[in-house]
Amino acid sequence: MTDLQTANPEIASTIDVAGVATNYHDVGEGDPVLLIHGSGPGVSAWANWRGVLPALSQQHRVIAPDVLGFGYTQRPEGVTYDMATWTEHLVGLLDALGLERVSVVGNSFGGALALAVATQHPERVDKLVLMGAAGVPFEITEGLDKVWGFEPSLPNMIELMDVFAYDKSLFTEGLAQLRLDAATRPGVHEAFSAMFPAPRQRSVEALAVPDADIRALTQPALIIHGRDDEVIPLSTSLRLHELIDDSQLHVFGRCGHWVQIEHAEGFARLVGDFLA
Repeated sequence: MTDLQTANPEIASTIDVAGVATNYHDVGEGDPVLLIHGSGPGVSAWANWRGVLPALSQQHRVIAPDVLGFGYTQRPEGVTYDMATWTEHLVGLLDALGLERVSVVGNSFGGALALAVATQHPERVDKLVLMGAAGVPFEITEGLDKVWGFEPSLPNMIELMDVFAYDKSLFTEGLAQLRLDAATRPGVHEAFSAMFPAPRQRSVEALAVPDADIRALTQPALIIHGRDDEVIPLSTSLRLHELIDDSQLHVFGRCGHWVQIEHAEGFARLVGDFLA
């Protein structure tokens, strides 16, 4: 292990996925679960899931990659960031790890990717957890427009933390600085800016999975949302609950976009019980 890996918990294992050096966390034993993070500036699998990895890995083998273009996964020259690329990368990761079938937990943007994997490769997905998920059409919120339109500065990052959380006291200026540092590593902001250009309503629609494909899902689904989410409206989860026949919906009150951070214990218990 290098000094950098020792110093930075965001960097874990590396595996070659169709020529892309992919950073991923692989912890615990048992039935495999794939965690797919959201699309905030400077996000990584570790930043998104660190609060629930210990609990979920007590019963499962938990795999949490940095999606192509994010975190410490390689960003190839000339790559096109779109649903096809991201879905192919995630399925390629399962292939590289020799995993035929996994349960999938997707957060926000990661929820849309989880839906894409489940609808395009249903034989690979056992159960589905969608948290504050995109993947159905909605009118872009002011909060999401701020997230995807982020321009690096400490005041802007502090403002984003307020957008993400119901309890504003959770996030300090120090944490905002850490996220800003992550968002401004060489190449990171350039990749991020290329993913969701204005007008950003197009990106919401590009992440949408056809209703008919979602209706055709047969896997059990747990849908989770923060009632006070300013980034992805609660209406998306209500719609997903309507479309997925074998689904249950849990809404956390006094909770913004980061259920897994603001209600880490409740989230981990709910997901753990569902996956058991």
